[in-house]
Amino acid sequence: MRSVSWRRVLGRVAFVNCDPVFSFLDNRWNILSAPPAWLTGHLLRRDCLTAPIPSSDYALHSDELHLVPDLGIVSKGKVGSVLLFGRRPIESMRDIALPSDSSTSKSLLKWILRERNLDPKFLEMGPDMGTMLNDCDGALLIGDRALSAASSDPALVQLDLGAEWTQQTGLPMVFGVFAVRRDSPVELVREAHDDMVEQYAKFQRDFNIRAAVIGAAAESIGFSRERMETYFEQEVSNVMDSSSIQGLTLFLNEVCGLKEGPTWFLSH
Repeated sequence: MRSVSWRRVLGRVAFVNCDPVFSFLDNRWNILSAPPAWLTGHLLRRDCLTAPIPSSDYALHSDELHLVPDLGIVSKGKVGSVLLFGRRPIESMRDIALPSDSSTSKSLLKWILRERNLDPKFLEMGPDMGTMLNDCDGALLIGDRALSAASSDPALVQLDLGAEWTQQTGLPMVFGVFAVRRDSPVELVREAHDDMVEQYAKFQRDFNIRAAVIGAAAESIGFSRERMETYFEQEVSNVMDSSSIQGLTLFLNEVCGLKEGPTWFLSH
């Protein structure tokens, strides 16, 4: 039974950054919601057909996975939800707490610090800013927790990792990629791809769907509709365009050490 059921399951990140893709998908699909770093394991174990996994996890498992074109978790500057917090400047941080629910952001932060010739100690722990800052000078948070913490304590935000990447490279930052196992059934992947791309297109062009997605996202994390509108309009996108592919390829090469560029399951 399990070997059949995974074919109709789509993994999704348990943050609002994927809501435009998944909120109104056809009920032919079941949705598996999990933190980004967990989705990689679900995908490799065939718990789902496809999932948006951390870009750095794709680098680790590129021999087993292909990418689904046109979709990603992308910023073209400030991302708003991948943030380093602290009560002192980055240059003075002796140690930084890293969240257990992330992968790409940890790799990116370490690369940024190396580029600045900084070498703090790192400690991995659960993603709770209070606990993290009790134990370390800095705390890296992602997703809804980062959005909420920045809203509650804006003075503690020391770095937006999306903005820093784009400032240094001139390219978008692709935090998450939609991946599939290389042995996945082609027609089902194509069907899932087309449905997700169409749903995001509806979010962009249909006022009622957009309003419903933004309203639900705002309610789920206790934000104003205006803040969520800004987030989806200016900070996070689910479109993997040509410049995003360039940014992803650079990240895979420079940060993850993957010599080849990404490989695609469907013709791009």
